[in-house]
Amino acid sequence: MGQDDFFDVIVAGGGLNGPALALALAGAGLSVAVVDAQPPRSRADAGFDGRAYALAIASQKLLSVIGTWPAVAERAQPLREVRAHDGHAGEGAAMFGLQFDSAELDGGPVGYMLEDRHLYSAFQDALDASPSITMIAGTSVLSQTASASGISVMLSNGRELTGRVLIGADGRRSGVAERAGIKRRGWGYGQTALVCALEHDLPHDGIAHQFFMPTGPLAILPLTGNRCSIVWSEKDSNARALAALPDEDFLGMLRPRFGDFLGEIRLASPRFSYPLTLTLAEEYVAPRLALVGDAAHGVHPIAGQGLNLGLRDVGALAEVLVEAHRRGEDIGAADVLERYQRWRRFDSTAMALGMDAVNKLFSNNNPLLRAGRDLGMGLVQALPGLRRRFMREAAGMRAGQPRLLQGRAL
Repeated sequence: MGQDDFFDVIVAGGGLNGPALALALAGAGLSVAVVDAQPPRSRADAGFDGRAYALAIASQKLLSVIGTWPAVAERAQPLREVRAHDGHAGEGAAMFGLQFDSAELDGGPVGYMLEDRHLYSAFQDALDASPSITMIAGTSVLSQTASASGISVMLSNGRELTGRVLIGADGRRSGVAERAGIKRRGWGYGQTALVCALEHDLPHDGIAHQFFMPTGPLAILPLTGNRCSIVWSEKDSNARALAALPDEDFLGMLRPRFGDFLGEIRLASPRFSYPLTLTLAEEYVAPRLALVGDAAHGVHPIAGQGLNLGLRDVGALAEVLVEAHRRGEDIGAADVLERYQRWRRFDSTAMALGMDAVNKLFSNNNPLLRAGRDLGMGLVQALPGLRRRFMREAAGMRAGQPRLLQGRAL
């Protein structure tokens, strides 16, 4: 094995969190290999593929520091307002609800909507431009062996890499976690998310809507232009029937739930569906490895926090590894990786279980629960201090955040 096959950090997973971590570490002087099972630039095509993200302000700050935000800024839709209400098809929103307005958050947007294809492409360009990052695409990790001095990784193309630490950024079915013996807990929601992009006649004004329907939430998320992305969560049986409908019939079922506040709606993309589950790794670290993103915590999309949680992991792990490296510590040592786990596991688990509780509370038609949750939202709306606290939490603007999420370089 040559010197070209040794790296400070090996990242398994070339989606979003893996490249973000690689760029953060490379910017601080570490050598990184990114191993991606997908073909090169497999998601950087011209069409909307159903994936779009509500980026918290803290996530946008991290992207700015690692150098990818300038490439996507013009394609990002600022979120000026977020509205959440109970709803029933054909009845409109309930009287009480929550409204988060950018005017209460230092005057800037409450977040940004950004399509996956644009963010993924920006990451790929940044990876290609970094002399400290080696991208190995179309190849998967077959095995990993940890020792006192490092970790070796065998790839499906026959190449063997060695490093000080291996990062599992390889999704909900993380092979890195499974091979390390890390167990998972979780459950299915009995819900499927129906996702597509829509064109509409009237401007959305940067307002995101969340309607809590009895069978699951409907999120209407503004994209650039007169477009929006919807994430329509339905019971599995309903979702299967809806997914099988022709486009016009699908729109006919959507319109009573969507409403007419944006005028006429039309499909602007293919339709996609994803089963909704919760999956939590029992440990975020093992000898010579750490997990980030969905490999550590796959959550319900109800609050749009999946990628934001992953980028919080990235910020924390990058800070821990870089500080250890500068102190001359072994960055793959158990005590170093445990610092990352202590920083992130409680927060991520609490957020995941909180979203789980919200989904269970709102995905039903119990009149007592419905009255209670409507009054609860109305109470939060009526208390400016509490409302601003919720807003700052969602934006990631809290004390103790990693430096990258504060917009500060490592």
